[in-house]
Amino acid sequence: MNEGLAIRTRGLTRDFGALRAVDHVDLDVPRSRIYGFLGPNGSGKSTTIRMLCGLLTPTEGSATVLGHAIPAEAEALRRKVGYMTQKFSLYEDLTVRENLDFMAEVYALRRARKRDRVDTISERYGLTRLLGQRAGTLSGGQKQRLALGAALLHDPELLFLDEPTSAVDPENRRAFWESLFDLVEAGTTILVSTHYMDEAERCHELAILDQGRLAASGSPQDLARDIDARVVLLRTDRPRSAGKALHAEPWVLSVAQVGNELRVLADKAQEDAVAAVAARVRAAGYEVAHCESVPASLEDVFVAATLPNRTARRERAA
Repeated sequence: MNEGLAIRTRGLTRDFGALRAVDHVDLDVPRSRIYGFLGPNGSGKSTTIRMLCGLLTPTEGSATVLGHAIPAEAEALRRKVGYMTQKFSLYEDLTVRENLDFMAEVYALRRARKRDRVDTISERYGLTRLLGQRAGTLSGGQKQRLALGAALLHDPELLFLDEPTSAVDPENRRAFWESLFDLVEAGTTILVSTHYMDEAERCHELAILDQGRLAASGSPQDLARDIDARVVLLRTDRPRSAGKALHAEPWVLSVAQVGNELRVLADKAQEDAVAAVAARVRAAGYEVAHCESVPASLEDVFVAATLPNRTARRERAA
């Protein structure tokens, strides 16, 4: 295995009966980085993470995680990884300390190390004053910090986070991500799944999954630069009506209204997309106040990579 990689997969596939949840995914995840999985619900993010943890056996393909072949060496891997699920999975009728003590036992920490790690984690994630409180009475942000702390008790090399901020407010999400960068600076590799664009932009690299397939991968900057579309910003007096007129065009992949402006994704084959957008709107009888080509956002990249019926639109345009 490449020493610079924490995870390498080739053709990773998982079927559930007739359903193919993950379809021949190739990943190269560098060490000491935050690698993001971006995709809609049902895109295969959680299934991929479970295979990489050794919790699910691939139907096809291979995976090497921290030098261990998965699933054959899953038992040896478990002491090197932490896993935080989307849903709070600790015991709500136990106190914070009891939950941490229990997880330390699961990780087989010796007594002195257990005491040290529980104290360290409690202080680091603001849990010290909550140690005697039942987990079920914690706020969403407090539960999140407890779940993260429990996943880190054994000081794992690799941390899997499955949509970890779905139940917390923006302030707690921001603080959570700052703590992730502290972990990376200390040498931890993090693979995190999310459907929030602002979180995906924080990742060093991303994989966009769609219907179990790898639709795109790279750094957020590279993905935006290499988007398979042209992005046009349009200001018009009738944005809703103009958007409907544009959407009828086969070379228009997507139209989204942002305030009084329209963000138009045009097929890359449409070379002068700005002129084409302006001409179509004027032909429909609406004023064009402003029209220009703009850099792609990560949301543009995501839409372009996962857009349904794109092939059909291209055939219509031809």
